[in-house]
Amino acid sequence: MAASRLTKRSGTRAAAIMLALWALFLLSAMVISWALDINTRLTLSGSANRVLEAEAMACSGAEVALHPEVKPGSALLRGFFPPNQSYEARITGEGGRLNINKIAAAGIADPNSPFLELLRKYLEIKGVDLNERDRMMDCLLDWIDPDNLVRLNGAEEEPGYKPSNAPLKTLDELKRVRGWEEFTSRPDWDADFTLNSANGANGANNADARIDINWASRDVLLALPGMTEGVVDRFLAIRRGPDDTEGTEDDVLFTAADMSPQGQVAIAFGLRRDQFDLIFRLITVDDSIMRVVSVGKSGAVTRTVRMVVFKQGNAIRLISWKEL
Repeated sequence: MAASRLTKRSGTRAAAIMLALWALFLLSAMVISWALDINTRLTLSGSANRVLEAEAMACSGAEVALHPEVKPGSALLRGFFPPNQSYEARITGEGGRLNINKIAAAGIADPNSPFLELLRKYLEIKGVDLNERDRMMDCLLDWIDPDNLVRLNGAEEEPGYKPSNAPLKTLDELKRVRGWEEFTSRPDWDADFTLNSANGANGANNADARIDINWASRDVLLALPGMTEGVVDRFLAIRRGPDDTEGTEDDVLFTAADMSPQGQVAIAFGLRRDQFDLIFRLITVDDSIMRVVSVGKSGAVTRTVRMVVFKQGNAIRLISWKEL
């Protein structure tokens, strides 16, 4: 009987120990879960703070770029702050891009417009074949012009397709224009396009789509009449300045005083009088619409904002703002 009592006591103690161990296991699991939850919250909070800090840095760079005294390439466009935050902004002229609305307006007014040929040549440089170019150009004009007359390779309203018969409101609208589907599916297809460039000073009008050569890309410059790779590369080397780096303080910015057959622009291109005359009515050097792209960083987090602004002297006006 004593042995039976001893066995019962041992069983009770074992059960109590197992119960205590089980309670300890549950408590440990709860503590670990709580610790992991706190760590996750701290991580998420830290990441959110990093995102907010990166956005603040990007906006700071954009605000600096808006100051009237800050010029393209200025050292003020780059800033660094402890512990690990920075911004880098770049100012470029929107006029160096092809203004699709103005090119189309010029083409609608004159089918032989040199601006229309400029866009056609650019598409050729980008690898678009002849038949595709003809279709893209005619469909673009049919999309924008106010009538419903169909051009040879164009398209007007039909089931499932309805042109706006008005200027483009956004560049993304080009994705809806027949014939442009493949081109607009390429990465960075819109890098050389704009809807916001202003007119220069050489006798401007609403269909004036002149290119600001201070900011034009290599492909846009190659689309100008008579341009070759050698001529354009020589011009770009001069434009980059002594450090051979674009977007720095020593970049060469041509002015209206340089726009003569014997001026610095013709010399930089290495053009004779007759060659310069071919491009004179297609180029400018004083477009007042600027693009600001500001990249903010906080740790490994990066945020980018893009603004298009009118900036001339102390006059500054925001045209568009986008977070990329």
